[in-house]
Amino acid sequence: MDSMLLLSWACIVFTVWMFSTGLTDLKKMRKSQSAEDIQFLPFLTTCLNNLGWLYYGILKTDQTLVLVNVIGALLQILYIIVYLHYTKQKRLVMSQTLAAGTVLTCGWFYFTTFLPEGDTRLSQLGLTCSVVTVSMYLSPLTDLVQIVRSGDVTRLSFPLTVATFFTSTSWVLYGLQRNDYYIVVPNSPGIFTSLIRFYLFWRFASVNQSSPAYKSMQI
Repeated sequence: MDSMLLLSWACIVFTVWMFSTGLTDLKKMRKSQSAEDIQFLPFLTTCLNNLGWLYYGILKTDQTLVLVNVIGALLQILYIIVYLHYTKQKRLVMSQTLAAGTVLTCGWFYFTTFLPEGDTRLSQLGLTCSVVTVSMYLSPLTDLVQIVRSGDVTRLSFPLTVATFFTSTSWVLYGLQRNDYYIVVPNSPGIFTSLIRFYLFWRFASVNQSSPAYKSMQI
């Protein structure tokens, strides 16, 4: 098995593992018959991110990107449907979903209408997806500051941290092999934030693997 095929499978396995951590929240909602204490926006933003990278993968004819983000988008849609079923704030959730759909439609219209086919469209799309992914990886930094101050890591999920670390690392290596820095750059912060979380688990000596915290994500 050559290194490229091995990296491709590593990206698929680790990324699907990371996306599937949301099943913990899904089980919690089904058990409690409520969406209370479950965050909705991570599901929605991750779905948008998946669809953006899916379009990028299609334009670049990258089967690994396409497969991973098809699976990711389907999982996020499942989480969104289940959340909508159990939440008491259906109007708010529907309005947020409608707004996200509007953004997605406008983005698709812009890329397909105003940008010529080829490298220009691909590079603009790659840059947009990269910025969104970086912002999603860096968004939990404020929570990490609070954890440092309180010394309480129970809000962190250790399995998700491990999954994010291996996912980010595999995508960085994959991007380097493909010479695609739109993949390398946005996944590098995932390694950085995962290492910070590992340090916090070690520093405060409290690894709570049963914590169902599901954060936004990322390819």
